[in-house]
Amino acid sequence: MTHFHVYDEGDAPEAARPILEAAKKRMGFVTTLNGVMAESPELLAGYNALAEQFGKSSLPGPAKHVVWITISVENGCEYCVAAHSTLALRARVPAEVVEDLRAGKPLQDAALEAARHLTQTMVAQRGWLDDADVEAFLAAGYTRRHVLDIVLGVGMKTLSNYTNHIAHTPLDPAWQDQEWTREQTAL
Repeated sequence: MTHFHVYDEGDAPEAARPILEAAKKRMGFVTTLNGVMAESPELLAGYNALAEQFGKSSLPGPAKHVVWITISVENGCEYCVAAHSTLALRARVPAEVVEDLRAGKPLQDAALEAARHLTQTMVAQRGWLDDADVEAFLAAGYTRRHVLDIVLGVGMKTLSNYTNHIAHTPLDPAWQDQEWTREQTAL
């Protein structure tokens, strides 16, 4: 297995240091994901820029968490499922929603289920959605803008999911309580 160093703001490549410092101010610590990404300051900057933009997107807060967890489950990213489960619970997404997402199960809340289903289908079909998929999402009260916001979320999570697969990113202590393995999903 190829080893990837987990940098911090003190030993990272010069171009990555201000990005790690900003991430530390935002999160309270430098995540191991950001530490691994620092090897490529451009990847680190791109990921953090996409994360910021997705955070500003028009999707409602709970739906953003549904998107993050759904993509990570579909891609089998153990690190991101744990991290985003923790963040969703901190944001007061109901525990049963988080549990169902982690298990790859449909959600009881119709609007959140529409977001989960569209996201899961988008990732599984690599963006080749049927018109019926989009229409069902729109019928649940979402807009065409929301569809494109999910595309942004998929781009963001693809960067982190793939980085974690390749680098075997160690799980941060902050995410340990929500540790997850691919075997825990019904997919």
